[in-house]
Amino acid sequence: MNLLGDPTSAAPALKPESIADPRILHAQALKSSRVDRSIFNNLITLYAKSNLLDSSLRVFKQIPSPNIVSWTSLISVHSSSPLSLTLFLSMLRRPILPNQRTLASLFKACVSLPRCLLFGLSLHALSFKLSLNAQPFSGSALVNFYSKYRLPIDARKVFDEMPERDEVCYAAVIVGLAQNFKPLESLSLFAAMKSSNVGSTMYSVSGALRAVADLAALEQCRMIHGHAVVTGFDKNVIVGSALVDGYGKSGLVSDARKVFDENIAVMNIVGWNALMAGYAQQGDSSSVIKLFQSMANVRFVPDEYSFLAALSGFYNAGLVGESEIWLKRMKLEYGIEPGLEHYTCLIGALGKAGRLEDAERIATTMPFNPDAAVWRSLLSSCAHHGAADMALRMARRLLELDPNDDSAYTIAANVLSVAGRWSEVADMRKLMKDRRVKKEVGKSWIEDKGEVHMFMAGDRKHERTEEIYEKLAELMESIEKLGYKPVWDEMLHEVGKGEKKEALWYHSEKLALAYGIVSGAAPAGKPMRIIKNLRICKDCHEAFKYISRAIDKEIIVRDVNRYHKFLNGRCTCGNIW
Repeated sequence: MNLLGDPTSAAPALKPESIADPRILHAQALKSSRVDRSIFNNLITLYAKSNLLDSSLRVFKQIPSPNIVSWTSLISVHSSSPLSLTLFLSMLRRPILPNQRTLASLFKACVSLPRCLLFGLSLHALSFKLSLNAQPFSGSALVNFYSKYRLPIDARKVFDEMPERDEVCYAAVIVGLAQNFKPLESLSLFAAMKSSNVGSTMYSVSGALRAVADLAALEQCRMIHGHAVVTGFDKNVIVGSALVDGYGKSGLVSDARKVFDENIAVMNIVGWNALMAGYAQQGDSSSVIKLFQSMANVRFVPDEYSFLAALSGFYNAGLVGESEIWLKRMKLEYGIEPGLEHYTCLIGALGKAGRLEDAERIATTMPFNPDAAVWRSLLSSCAHHGAADMALRMARRLLELDPNDDSAYTIAANVLSVAGRWSEVADMRKLMKDRRVKKEVGKSWIEDKGEVHMFMAGDRKHERTEEIYEKLAELMESIEKLGYKPVWDEMLHEVGKGEKKEALWYHSEKLALAYGIVSGAAPAGKPMRIIKNLRICKDCHEAFKYISRAIDKEIIVRDVNRYHKFLNGRCTCGNIW
């Protein structure tokens, strides 16, 4: 096959060994009596692959009449540079109209270059005028463009308008939705792709696994793992790392470790970090450190994410001393400057340990301006230790950054109510109302036979509502006999005890648990798994310890902070979360 042009052209056949060096190939072309334009078009790409971008530009200038292929080749090889956009504007002045491959390269450039949203929107308008917006190459690139700019609704709209969707199109939208915190939509499209008999790619599989990790949907993770095995993608390093992350964030670190060990020969730093993060989320800091040390034995250099996993593990395990030591090691031994997230882990660990003043001192002296997450972490620590005055101060700092952060109002009001400072509770609630801030709704999910069921507090929309509420009443009555006492700390309203009790009973995680029991979501020998979008409340935490005894079953809850494993009346978090 003639790699440099049309095999039927009059261009001379070039020796295969010359392909390794485009300059040799270029010289042979110049010596020939007749050179086809396609040779120069291919030389542009070959020079770029050899990292000789200036030479590719010189070749282009030697073409007497560049066609759309010539321009597209040059724009494509400079897609990480602003030159690509300048070249495009020069092309339009000829005038030569772009094709779908030209637009695909330009959308790629708009993603890689800063502040190119408006240019990309103009390109979209042009693609629409030229009827190229729904073509596979330009359409997939446009989906990726909107996804990278955090506009998933627009990305989905572009995808829906495409009459024909291949595996690249599906991969772009599945990955884009997963990256933009729309995991359910991402998984739904992955299922639609399979039902349409469209082939998967390593990107669509890894994108679906990212969605699974966000949902902690274990059964979905297992099904996609089976699909990866059938298609042969399970041995791909990108998919393998995504499987490790998916199982780890679904709470089954043993399965994550199994996938990791099976692929250790090809596993990259992303896979190592994913497994460490899985252990860290469980508070298993010793396993994190063992992996960290093993990584050095195979000549992987830890990066900032490796240290973030280690510090997260110490934070979840409540190990303050180790957090301080490893933050120093990061800088002194490895030459990696700690980032804001690393300091946040240390601040959180200090706060959990009750060293609130030390935590605040780190927050105000670290080489970063504290963000909302820092003040929110300190606020939660103050609430945990009942430090009402400091909690109020932290809430004010948080509200200075984000006046619409509902957690600042609710956590501060909680700790003030525990202290009996009801006038200040009323002030905080009035401020929240005046600013029209809505409290984020607590939601809990549970999987049953591959289907995700979602509940909110007091939810009565489920088709099995009556059974769920009957089972929950039965559970609460049984654990009261075992010694359970309601935890009123987080009840804001000065209402009667009966009303408070009813409000506590119908929290979303309790409803999800009751559904799991009546539906048989977790067969004998399998733990019950629940996911919550917020922190599990103190009363549900206390109730779940007793329920694990009452039903003789392990209950696993992944809240926004960490995993909680309830068994025989105890939780692995040690009541620190």
